[in-house]
Amino acid sequence: MAAKKTAKKASAKKVTKKAVAKKAPVKKAVAKKAPAKKKVAKKAAAKKTVVTKEKFYSMVNEAAYFAAENDGNAKSAVDYWMEAEAAISSKFQIK
Repeated sequence: MAAKKTAKKASAKKVTKKAVAKKAPVKKAVAKKAPAKKKVAKKAAAKKTVVTKEKFYSMVNEAAYFAAENDGNAKSAVDYWMEAEAAISSKFQIK
C-alpha cells in the first residue's frame, strides 16, 4: 500500500508552466500615401475701382511728390510722375 500512496502524491502535484513572454508582432513598414493634391480655385481678376480723371491726377501728383521726397529728388520730376502714374493706373480705372 505504501507504493500506492506515493503514486497518488506524485500525481497530486500540479505542474506549473512558466509563462513565456510573447514577442510583440513586428509591424511592417507601410509606405505613406502622398496626400491628394487640392485643386486651387483661380482667383477672379480683382475689380479696379473707378475714379474720375481729376481724382486720378490728384493721386498721381501726391504719389510722385512723396516718392521724390523719400528719394531725395535724385531723379527727374518726369521720372517720378511716370512711376506714380503707372502705379496708380494699375490699381484704379479712370472714368
